[in-house]
Amino acid sequence: MRRQTANQTLKRLAIDLASHPFLLFLAFLGTIAQVGLSIYLPILIGQVIDQVLVAGSSPVFWQIFIQMILVVIGNTLVQWANPLLYNRLIFSYTKDLRERIIHKLHRLPIAFVDRQGSGEMVSRVTTDIEQLAAGLTMIFNQFFIGVLMILVSILAMLQIHLLMTLLVLLLTPLSMVISRFIAKRSYHLFQKQTETRGIQTQLIEESLSQQTIIQSFNAQTEFIQRLHEANANYAGYSQSAIFYSSTVNPSTRFVNALIYALLAGVYRIMMGSTLTIGRLVTFLNYVQQYTKPFNDISSVLAELQSALACAERVYAVLESPEVAETGKEVLTSDQVKGAISFKHVSFGYHPERILIKDLSIDIPAGSKVAIVGPTGAGKSTLINLLMRFYPINSGDILLDGQSIYDYTRASLRQQFGMVLQETWLKQGTIHDNIAFGNPDASREQVIAAAKAANADFFIQQLPQGYDTKLENAGESLSVGQAQLLTIARVFLAIPKILILDEATSSIDTRTEVLVQDAFAKLMKGRTSFIIAHRLSTIQDADLILVLVDGDIVEHGNHHDLMARKGKYYQMQKAAAFRSE
Repeated sequence: MRRQTANQTLKRLAIDLASHPFLLFLAFLGTIAQVGLSIYLPILIGQVIDQVLVAGSSPVFWQIFIQMILVVIGNTLVQWANPLLYNRLIFSYTKDLRERIIHKLHRLPIAFVDRQGSGEMVSRVTTDIEQLAAGLTMIFNQFFIGVLMILVSILAMLQIHLLMTLLVLLLTPLSMVISRFIAKRSYHLFQKQTETRGIQTQLIEESLSQQTIIQSFNAQTEFIQRLHEANANYAGYSQSAIFYSSTVNPSTRFVNALIYALLAGVYRIMMGSTLTIGRLVTFLNYVQQYTKPFNDISSVLAELQSALACAERVYAVLESPEVAETGKEVLTSDQVKGAISFKHVSFGYHPERILIKDLSIDIPAGSKVAIVGPTGAGKSTLINLLMRFYPINSGDILLDGQSIYDYTRASLRQQFGMVLQETWLKQGTIHDNIAFGNPDASREQVIAAAKAANADFFIQQLPQGYDTKLENAGESLSVGQAQLLTIARVFLAIPKILILDEATSSIDTRTEVLVQDAFAKLMKGRTSFIIAHRLSTIQDADLILVLVDGDIVEHGNHHDLMARKGKYYQMQKAAAFRSE
């Protein structure tokens, strides 16, 4: 993902906020009203003071005083309403932003997701967006109002006294120089802070989700050390960023105090001028309204650097290239017979490291195909290519004589049913999880699928049966029970082509026999691919593909391969030796 500049990120923020024009317009009006009333109030205060000094409590005094009270009440109401408008705008934007990221993630290549840690992506979708929302809140509440207040205050001061206004303006750039210097330094530190926070979140997520593995290998000390280093880096960058950003406010306050001191000296020299006490008070109020936003803006600039760093990471995901849909035809179930051909297929997860080289194999429709080979040989990769999770480097894959790349991904994948070694269950009921691929399935269909997968027995033992809610991805179930539910999903879908990627590896031997019998019924007449960890389960396969380093070194049925006494024969002998 490319790194965006702060200007590019700001531009994206502005475009996205502009997609809520009504709220943005109301926020704009509210800002103008707040600044206008704040500027008008010092005029009334000065007039009241002059009236008291000149004429005492006159009718004019009371008219101005009542007007001043009304302005104060109006300004208070506007200042109460503006944050509500700003928050409505910002949270509407962040809600849309989260939804866009989630939708984007589902359109990104599998390779992109594989390269990102889940904790890192969670950090971008949650923590970074929250930090961005906090920064935008400060920008609307302080930055925009502050900038407009500065501009209007300058015009108001010029109407009162030119010399003193010039003195104020000459000293102002000093505040800006200090703020800009510190902001540039803190932006870099806030970038590092968000990056290290993502690493920290990733480690915490791994620690919580992989507790069993960590404790089994006695890796607690090593993991704690890694987390300690991540925490130390995060704390270091956070402290440095906060230190630099916190120096802005005192620095600008010093400049503002210097301005007040010089103005007092100038007024002393100008004694006898036409500047009344009331107008002086009005001018000093404008100076305060002029200088105060610099303090607010300096604080906002520090928060803005953190918000921009977070926005940069979020927009980097949104701007990542999506999977290009090359297929145009919609594949329907009645078209699929199941004949599959790999024609001179070459593929590598990295272009410079080719795993599968010039692979060609024809698989007749309705065949039961077993794929075996050592770890890393390319068994799962073959399935990934067939499902179009990864694009091939060269060659073609045909389904019933037509390239799978002619079909849309969604319609192609609709014809496949997959059961993987790693289970995934969503938060919901048992019924919802089995019907994940077919939400409109009836309870009777779900129960029939569960019985076929041999899952009905343990489901009936649960407190609410099929209505039992699963929390935390089904952690209350055993690994084998969770696997049976994922198998039941496939029985409910009844796909045209089956893919079983070590689907029974987490099930005990007795249950595996029952599930294999159910699979045998389901696979009848369907093309099926089986990646098996136990060679004894695939001896009845019509075709066995033996993969080594991405190449099919042998293929045939069990008896033919055993007779050749090649790689498959050696694997069978090794498996028999281990079982003794």
